[in-house]
Amino acid sequence: MTGIPTPRRAVLRRLLAGLAATALAGCDAASRSSWLPKVFKSGEHLNRGVQKRVATRKSMAQEFTLDDLSPDFRSNGTSRPASDEYARLAANQFTDWSLQVDGLVRTPARFSLAELRAMPWRTQITRHDCVEGWSAIGQWTGVPLVRVLDRVGPLENAQYVVFHCADTMGDGKPYYESIDFDDAYHPQTILAYGLNGKDLPIKNGAPLRVRIERQLGYKMAKFIMRIELVESLEQVGAGNGGYWEDRGYEWYAGI
Repeated sequence: MTGIPTPRRAVLRRLLAGLAATALAGCDAASRSSWLPKVFKSGEHLNRGVQKRVATRKSMAQEFTLDDLSPDFRSNGTSRPASDEYARLAANQFTDWSLQVDGLVRTPARFSLAELRAMPWRTQITRHDCVEGWSAIGQWTGVPLVRVLDRVGPLENAQYVVFHCADTMGDGKPYYESIDFDDAYHPQTILAYGLNGKDLPIKNGAPLRVRIERQLGYKMAKFIMRIELVESLEQVGAGNGGYWEDRGYEWYAGI
């Protein structure tokens, strides 16, 4: 399915990418600046307001064709986790890997990569907009997140979905991200295990990453090991909803 963005939404996307272009040296360097987090903080309120006027939370991000694919889909953030556990899993082609899903759910569960591949899947060709100032179009294949959530049964007090990842950043802190249930149940929010018709490469988040197509790239966690449902973001990390959010980035990065 293709959702064509309005001209105002396209302008907003370009504006956010332009503001982020100064971070070309990398997200880590950008987070240490005194002004960029302030830009994100002021921009989030504008972003939310504009989005509410031009699109509902259920609107679809634009989808493209195979002719639009970028020649190379570069890596954003960590290109390969440094842990011994991840090295072992990668050496076995992730046959021993499993996704843990727990927290505020009726039936905590683990899913192997084969089990996720056996679920109803979706393929979508979308554009990735990175806060570092670049964009790329890729074809993603994976299981809609809603399929996994339906298997475990979220409890009524669950408000957020948290993604815990295998990679750690330069300060030794683990990477994590979170979304609310509006985005979790969006049809284009998928747990992707494939890119451009092949298995997801390690540099792009193998064996599993989330695609949240109406948000900026840092929201789309890679190397996912665990999904946790929580009532409050204060229960996780430093309480702001994500690794970069704990360092001044905004939690809601919708475009």
